[in-house]
Amino acid sequence: MGTTRVRGNGDADWDAWPVVDYLAENYRRLHPCDIGVIRHHSAVYRDCAPGSLARTLELGAGPNLYPLMLAGAASRRIDALEPSAANLRYLRRQLDRGPDDSWQPFYALCRSLDPALPGSSTEALRPVRVVPGTVDDLVPGTYDLASMNFVAESVTEDFDEFTLLCDAFVHAVRPGGRLLASFMERMPSYRIGAGPVWPACPVDEAALRAVFAPRTTGLRIARVAKDRTLPEYGDTGILLLTAKRPATGTETPATATPTGAPAPQG
Repeated sequence: MGTTRVRGNGDADWDAWPVVDYLAENYRRLHPCDIGVIRHHSAVYRDCAPGSLARTLELGAGPNLYPLMLAGAASRRIDALEPSAANLRYLRRQLDRGPDDSWQPFYALCRSLDPALPGSSTEALRPVRVVPGTVDDLVPGTYDLASMNFVAESVTEDFDEFTLLCDAFVHAVRPGGRLLASFMERMPSYRIGAGPVWPACPVDEAALRAVFAPRTTGLRIARVAKDRTLPEYGDTGILLLTAKRPATGTETPATATPTGAPAPQG
């Protein structure tokens, strides 16, 4: 019997990411899961004095604006690193013309939770710099804080590649730098609208701990329940992560996979 080939990040045409369908399914209104993620992330940014973060990263920014908005008070420069031509076009339009009206309820919630944010979403996005590129373009130790939302588990079916993506995410921050992330829990490869099936790695809390515990300190993982108002992607909820890169050189080397790392759970 033949075996099904595991697809990696390089096997998908990310330039053709279906931005319109993705936004329609996920971000044209404020869903309960968005509220959970925003509440979790805003607590991290509230803990940072306004302007105290010289440079922060949104890894694989995609067309989701609220993680960028949330950083708008604490960060003096926000790099939105994104490989997809379709997502880059959307991000640039939003920054040039101002965010679509559909983002205003998201920003109202962000600002209600963090009053240090500017009066408008347009102002909050002023520190954003759209940076075309991939995880391979990251220079270790560049950022005070790195954020990653629904990326590493949503671009590959290969757990080893997922691990390497997360490792690069950790090392993007300076020693002692903060890490903030969201993951779809146990999501298999998925479809947006009527388009192709995109590769995904179904991870659970045990898998995240296996990857991040050897590489970080102060690791915390919270969970948001499955959101029934979203399309059925096969996930079981959202996992929210906070941690720091250790101040000393005790992390697992970048090329290593944690010993005994569990296989992703479907």
